[in-house]
Amino acid sequence: MIYHFVVGDEAAKPLTEAIFTNADEAETVIVLKDILHVGPLLKEEGQKFSALRAAFWQEVSPQMKEPVQVDDLERVLQTGNELSKSENAQIWFWMAPSAADTIAYFWLLFYLKKYRDRFSVVNTGGLPFLDDNGKLFYPKNISEISPKELLKAKKLARIITPSEMEVDTEEWEKLRNANDGIRVYEGGKKISGKGSDHYDQQLLSFCSHQYQKASKILRQAMSKYSIPTGDTFLAWRLRQLAANEQLSIQGDALKAFNEWDVKLTGGEPALVENTTSDNQQQG
Repeated sequence: MIYHFVVGDEAAKPLTEAIFTNADEAETVIVLKDILHVGPLLKEEGQKFSALRAAFWQEVSPQMKEPVQVDDLERVLQTGNELSKSENAQIWFWMAPSAADTIAYFWLLFYLKKYRDRFSVVNTGGLPFLDDNGKLFYPKNISEISPKELLKAKKLARIITPSEMEVDTEEWEKLRNANDGIRVYEGGKKISGKGSDHYDQQLLSFCSHQYQKASKILRQAMSKYSIPTGDTFLAWRLRQLAANEQLSIQGDALKAFNEWDVKLTGGEPALVENTTSDNQQQG
């Protein structure tokens, strides 16, 4: 059995199709739902990691009708149990050049390090693939790669080295202990920590002294600056900016993003400093 780990439902779609089109042996895709490049990583004594992450997402997404549940770690540990039962079982982690994938790799490796000799990575970073029109492109997410191309990419799988095991598990511990609000992808396997307010100026740059739908602000900021956190996190930041009296909110901010509006506080237009081009390229 090969257990294919991938981050996010969208990335899992083409990978699942590729795996089950021409599977050479028993294979299954395990989707990691949580995105570890935002929010706390350092749990308190006696606290479970999944509970830490669930509490964070519960705070960030109050509009959710059902309680937030995070069970990635439980499924990873269950996979570890299966690996202990079968010496032929393997782990493959599919890693695109992004903060979410890179940190998930560090995290997964930390918890499954005893299976190092059966842990392979398929790293698509910096590699060209063919799009639907037959043109070369460099994908930033597994979801951008067609099932046909992913099937070819299986040849890229390689078992991580002992030195990688040592360095990359230490990297997870560093990220966990730093416990930054946001973690930004810098290329390769390099991640830098930032505060939770890292993208606030980008959000503010689209706000004015007239009320606008929060959903519009989120859409514009994510589109222009390619912010990789997702709209749920950024909507939380809008609410935090309002709590700090930098924004005013009209409507119920605990509802869907298109049901409430935001504007800059004060009566006179204020100059909002745009981020530097360097910051625009990060994420």
